[in-house]
Amino acid sequence: MFNFEKETLPRQEIEKIQLTGLRKTLKYLKNSKSKLKEKYKHIEPEDIKSLDDLKFLPFTTKDELRDCYPFEHIARDVSECARMHMSSGTTGIPVINAMTKGDIAQWAEIMARCLSCAGLTEKDRIQIMPSFGLFNGGFGFHYGAELLGCFIVPAGAGRSLMQLKLIKELEVTAIGAIASYPARLIEVAREAGFDFRETKLRVAILGAETWSDEYRCRIEDDMGVKTFDIIGLTETGGVGLGIDCPARAGIHVWEDHYIVEIIHPETGDPLPQGQEGEMVITTLTREGLPLIRYRTRDISSILSYEKCDCGRTHVRVSRIRGRTDDMLKVKGVNFYPSQVEQILLKYKGLSPYYQLVIETVKGKDEMTIIIEKADNGITQKELEHLDLELYDFLGFHSKIQVVPEGTIQRVPGKAVRIIDKRKKF
Repeated sequence: MFNFEKETLPRQEIEKIQLTGLRKTLKYLKNSKSKLKEKYKHIEPEDIKSLDDLKFLPFTTKDELRDCYPFEHIARDVSECARMHMSSGTTGIPVINAMTKGDIAQWAEIMARCLSCAGLTEKDRIQIMPSFGLFNGGFGFHYGAELLGCFIVPAGAGRSLMQLKLIKELEVTAIGAIASYPARLIEVAREAGFDFRETKLRVAILGAETWSDEYRCRIEDDMGVKTFDIIGLTETGGVGLGIDCPARAGIHVWEDHYIVEIIHPETGDPLPQGQEGEMVITTLTREGLPLIRYRTRDISSILSYEKCDCGRTHVRVSRIRGRTDDMLKVKGVNFYPSQVEQILLKYKGLSPYYQLVIETVKGKDEMTIIIEKADNGITQKELEHLDLELYDFLGFHSKIQVVPEGTIQRVPGKAVRIIDKRKKF
């Protein structure tokens, strides 16, 4: 552990820290430059008697932050901030998170905890593969690795042959990457006759996308590594909000810095432990962009508040299954792309590259699943079984199109899984 004392706090102490932090954050926000403070003008910190009162506070949404573009939602004057990152903005106006020096120190701390959770020490050499730019991933890994004392290879995104060369020649022991990128590394390695087992690589820390247990098994088998699922988002301070541990009993969220809730996506009502819903995050130590009850749109559930086998006492949530805005509705059936991925990747003759193409044909929804074959491909019998398995899950037949390896375009950044050609009204 990076911070043994904080990572093993008793539950009572964690809740005490959270209550104090919530009141402090509310007071800080009310006295800040943020336009969001108007939401809390009739609420005082002393009104919060217990953590259960959190449910009475209003939510914060991404649209509210977008409406404040570029800096009206930032609590401090930008002259007091040290840097910024922003959301991708692929679905609208981006959200900027301006960070103080204190925020950067907090980011480094939680990322160092995450890296330690994945088994890294100052003796490790980590190759950072997310981009260093407006996207927060590269810098988040860098800050955490620097604080932990690792040797850093700041490779950035792309240039897969160079990535493999660096892994081998610099004796890299760990990589950080967006979740879909190892599939590309494996593909390039196969073409180049590169064997991961002839390297020192042992850990892959992956995030920024939803990825299934089946995909995880593929990566671990092909690369000979142990994978760890890391979560985080720009608005709450970047990558490092939480990570799963070797026990693989859920993702630990650092509760001395964040409060996590699970709510019903439609009603907003808090959901009990074990029930799946939308993750809501309250920051307790952020200065540039403090947030109370921020709706992340990520779908998860609270698994346990009990002490984990790894010794950590912070809450564990389930791996993120998708986002509320990622949910597809085809022929009246709601599902997440990751659920289809779980079925597809059971078949060794299919690669991790796939796309779901949805269109309207003669007034009805139709879905084509385009997936690349791998190795010797898939047999007709397996294809028939796959069709049946997908039908059992979806309740409707999809067209399965198996294409040669390399057919689906490899794009920098997050993989494009969905092509929805239906008209939006």
